[in-house]
Amino acid sequence: MPKRQRIGAASGILAPILAFTCILTSIASYSQFSWTNNALSDLGVIPGATGPLFNFGLYASGFLAFIFALFGLYPFISKNWLGKTGAAIFAAATLALISIGVFNESFSPTHYLVSIAFFTLMPIALFLIAGAFAFNHKTKMALLTLLTGTAAAAPWILYFAIQYVPGEAIPEFLSGLAGAIWIISLAYKILTEN
Repeated sequence: MPKRQRIGAASGILAPILAFTCILTSIASYSQFSWTNNALSDLGVIPGATGPLFNFGLYASGFLAFIFALFGLYPFISKNWLGKTGAAIFAAATLALISIGVFNESFSPTHYLVSIAFFTLMPIALFLIAGAFAFNHKTKMALLTLLTGTAAAAPWILYFAIQYVPGEAIPEFLSGLAGAIWIISLAYKILTEN
């Protein structure tokens, strides 16, 4: 395996670990945070250590995920147009994640737009990547990716359909967690398969 693909796969493992470490530490550092009433991004404008830690977690993990998209994911699934398109849209989602951290809630409406972009592009990319795996006869990875895309989209579909909580933190967390599990799983597969 080329060195850059190893670096890409390793970045894919590190990205979600860094993101969720910073998010959960930020939540722990701010006792007023409410899972039901807040958005996770509300943490990005809290003074002291909370805001900078939260924002760093997003743009640093987004950068690592971008490295994964370019050097780990793309070479692994670029055998057909679905794979190439899925990898490109996934890379765009990682750029949106970086932008969420850089343009926190103080930057309105930019923050809202890049947040929508991230949570929309990620499931779309996953559905395309699932198709690419199916065409390449990688049935298990196709099914895992399809289920992950569904798990990433479902909290938002339900949120807008029945608004099961007043704030966005729960759908954000569940959608992000689905993507994180998939990235780690695929990055590990890339490392071990090659």
